[in-house]
Parts: sequence; structure tokens; C-alpha cells
Amino acid sequence: MHLPQTAEYALRAMACVALKEDQKPVSSKVLSRATNIPNHYLSKIMRKMVSAGLVTSQKGHGGGFKLAKEPDQISFKEVLEIVDYKIEPDECVFGWDKCNPDDPCPLHHTWSQLKDSFQWWAENMTLQEVIERSDEVPSLLIPDEE
Repeated sequence: MHLPQTAEYALRAMACVALKEDQKPVSSKVLSRATNIPNHYLSKIMRKMVSAGLVTSQKGHGGGFKLAKEPDQISFKEVLEIVDYKIEPDECVFGWDKCNPDDPCPLHHTWSQLKDSFQWWAENMTLQEVIERSDEVPSLLIPDEE
């Protein structure tokens, strides 16, 4: 399954904000470096997250982004939908207009399994899982503000 760049960037950014241990705001500059997302692109994504009520934004010294909801209340699906990525249940990998169990394309059954698994992941995984499993991956080293 391939995610568009904006969707991938949105997941990265939200994971980094969630992983800020002291829950102080993360500046756009620090977030950009930690996620390897160009600052201008990150700004557009984070404005959408603010508008959707997933993060708050504070300006000025000590400002930045922090979660507006508890991490267990923010699913990956919600993050993806905010940046206009929708899991299309009827999308055909072959590009057929009509593809369903009654009129399947050659990849319908196996592709459906992948889509169903992805949809389950997006709906059921939250930023809380990112926090809980953070000891299993290398630290992002999100520094305190300079």
C-alpha cells in the first residue's frame, strides 16, 4: 500500500508531536528537522491539523504545536482524512470502473484483503500506540527549543 506524500508527512508530524515527552509545544523548525519534512510543506499540514482540532498552535517564543486531544483519541484514519486521504473500499487496483465480489478483477480478492487490513489499522491504531511502542524504535531526539 502506497501513501501519498502528504498523508505520510501528516502521520510523521503527528507522531512526533505525540512523542514530545514533556508535552510542551514543538516548534515548526524542530518538527521539520525531526520529521525531515520541508518547513513550508509542514506548515500547510499543521494548519489543517489545527483547523481540525487535533493540535493547538501557540505563537512566539516557546510556541509551537501540541496535541489538542488525548493521544488515544486520535486515530490514524482521522489524521489521513484531514489531509484528504480516503480509503476507497471500491477502488480497483486494475482500474476497472466496476470491481466487486460479483464482478472481480484478477486481483480483487487479494487486494481486498490488503485494503481491509489497512482500513482496520487506520481505524484502530491511535497516537497512543505510537507512544506506547516508542521504546521499541530509535529515538527521534526531538530537542527542547534552541
